[in-house]
Amino acid sequence: MSINPANTIPAAHADSGARRTNVRYWILLLIFVVTTVNYADRATLSITGPAMRQEFGVDAVQMGFIFSAFSWAYVLAQLPGGWLLDRFGARKIYAASIFAWSFFTLLQGWLGIFATFASAMVVLFVLRFAVGLAESPAFPANAKVVASWFPTVERGTASAIFNAAQYFAAVVFTPLMAWLTHEIGWHHVYLWMGGLGMLLALVWLKVMHSPATHPSINRAELEHIEQGGGLIHMNEGQEKGKSSKADKADQAAPAGWFYARQLLTNRMLAGVYLGQYSINVLTYFFLTWFPVYLVQARGMTILKAGFVASLPAICGFLGGVLGGVISDALLRRGYTLTVARKVPIVAGMLLSVSMIGCNYVDADWLVVGIMALAFFGKGIGALGWAVVADTAPKEVIGLAGSIFNTFGNIAGIVTPIVIGYILSVTGSFNGALVFVGINALVTVLAYLVIVKDIRRVELKHPN
Repeated sequence: MSINPANTIPAAHADSGARRTNVRYWILLLIFVVTTVNYADRATLSITGPAMRQEFGVDAVQMGFIFSAFSWAYVLAQLPGGWLLDRFGARKIYAASIFAWSFFTLLQGWLGIFATFASAMVVLFVLRFAVGLAESPAFPANAKVVASWFPTVERGTASAIFNAAQYFAAVVFTPLMAWLTHEIGWHHVYLWMGGLGMLLALVWLKVMHSPATHPSINRAELEHIEQGGGLIHMNEGQEKGKSSKADKADQAAPAGWFYARQLLTNRMLAGVYLGQYSINVLTYFFLTWFPVYLVQARGMTILKAGFVASLPAICGFLGGVLGGVISDALLRRGYTLTVARKVPIVAGMLLSVSMIGCNYVDADWLVVGIMALAFFGKGIGALGWAVVADTAPKEVIGLAGSIFNTFGNIAGIVTPIVIGYILSVTGSFNGALVFVGINALVTVLAYLVIVKDIRRVELKHPN
């Protein structure tokens, strides 16, 4: 389907000779803020966990399973979430997602009303599971919005920026949540974060539109996006009641397993899926066990651990933005999309292996420095969502992002449980750091050996 930009842009902004607006950067800022809160809500348990373990008497294995509750639901809901995005659009589904996950986060603040260990742990598991269900459309929606709002040569930077929000969340919210836990109790972490997210859902509904229908964009910016490969309609370009029969068919088609099978059997995408799984092993170590590592293995207080954890996060954020900038700069210099995406990914993940070195040093400042280097590398290499925006078939961007996110977030189930068992058996984090570092090498192998050329997948359509 095609929409004439002149029919979708207010007359005051329709002059193609006018100076180009930069609405896409405000859209990226909104995605960044939402993703920051998203990751902060995921990380609440890593900050409050030591206090909750003390209050409820939870051992390492039990804590590992509770950490994994989010990811069980997050993985199971990815395909339904992708279908909802392709069927109803990112604006409505993402707003509902933000509100729901924030509501379930807020409910965790009332966990203290359950007097017994057993009932409190069951309710905590259920609420973390519910947060995972609600958050499932988030990153596929981010990829869908970026693919719609940004041309190809800007997409690496845009994707890297929203993906770097995971580190910005740690920089801003980890110290704040640690302070709340230390000063007024862990319950307040959930109450404040839940309330903030529910307000943010209303902001999303107010601000977010597709490029083709946004009231503030002018034709010059729209043409810049569309001519550069942006998919400007975002499944929301049709006026209600005026879509053609073909358009309705296009909207209904994306949910089919016919397309999912093609995505799942594509060699290039299989390598991308494996790479994202291994990258997310590092992500979930940071989101779950890293603050606990600082408290238990390095003897820090919860308050100090909260502030110390923000230092590697700052480096991860800087690396995340730099990775996208490097990738897009390589594209502008004439390198292929394959080279431009693979170089930062491979180099960054090789740097991440350095975290194993923490097993061989005693000084806290060296531990923090090595972790900062590792997460700087992880940030540089975290270009998976840019690759999704580059490779996802135009018809099924939501579904493609959901399948990618499903494989990636299986790491959220495996990582906390495996580390919990390593701690239970060995009583040390040494094996856990080796486990995480090896997964960085797996990402390198996935992109060098399995992924060949990076290009947009063309789907076969049913007869």
